[in-house]
Amino acid sequence: MIEAAMIWNEPNNKSHWDPEIDPEWEKFGHMANLAADAIAAANPDVTKVLGGMSPIDPGFLNKMKGYGVLDRVDAVAVHGFPLDWNLWQIDEWPAKIDEIRAVTDLPIWVSEVGVSTFGAEEVQLWGLKRTAELIKGRSRRIQWYSLYDLPSAWGATTRHREAEGSSYYRHFYMGLLREDGSPKPALEEFAKHTPEMGLVQWFHFEDHRLDDAVAWMKRLGVTYLRTGLSWADSFRPNALDWFDRQMQALEDFDVTVTFCFTPEHRGIEPHHTSAPQVPEEFAEFCKQMIERYAPRQSLNETLVMSGQSGSRMR
Repeated sequence: MIEAAMIWNEPNNKSHWDPEIDPEWEKFGHMANLAADAIAAANPDVTKVLGGMSPIDPGFLNKMKGYGVLDRVDAVAVHGFPLDWNLWQIDEWPAKIDEIRAVTDLPIWVSEVGVSTFGAEEVQLWGLKRTAELIKGRSRRIQWYSLYDLPSAWGATTRHREAEGSSYYRHFYMGLLREDGSPKPALEEFAKHTPEMGLVQWFHFEDHRLDDAVAWMKRLGVTYLRTGLSWADSFRPNALDWFDRQMQALEDFDVTVTFCFTPEHRGIEPHHTSAPQVPEEFAEFCKQMIERYAPRQSLNETLVMSGQSGSRMR
């Protein structure tokens, strides 16, 4: 069910990790090392991915290398939205990937890429086609963001100014499906690129869209998905019931689960982007989730799955 565990979401994006608390990402590097070690201890077969960079920044990756993070993960991820937020053009995608390839030999995943329909739905259709042309074959994982538009009643916050490329109101229009579940023109085009392309879909706590999302993904031919398990949500009443329901619903897909979001009462500052007071607590959360949803197989289970048990017994 879980093929990969991603450590945080966009750690070099100040809307996801507070740089005033941790300006050199030292606390993040230490926390990421603890989390990677905890995931490996729980199940060494789960691929460990450093959370997707946004912006795509080799300087940030060099910092992570200096802190020892790249020695503990199996892949690094990048996020790019050149038609909406990033201050570069869509045709620069290959060069952006090459910038990261120049500083690490680890596999590079494009774990979030997308185009909003805020201005026109035809822009998303063109952007999806062009993105596929530019990235397919360059990354083992390409995850399109996202299946659904964000419901307008839900919050989306940013620390970025619009002059920095935020235009965050576009965040509500990133789906291949509108808020009411009706398809946009790019949906049919996306289906032409599966299973090579996967999806990103964040599910909010007790998200009413979960079952419909699973049905849509199967209809589209999606085989792999990136989603999240929120450390902050783990403190809600009945959190494990929701986590169990979510992960059971996704059991037919290869899932990259992103571990992120600091509980307010466990942060240095009371905010989900804060470095935690005790980073070992985040690592323990990662370990518990892997043990629950991707438990290490015993030798006998491995042999049975590989069809070797009979010959070994003889």
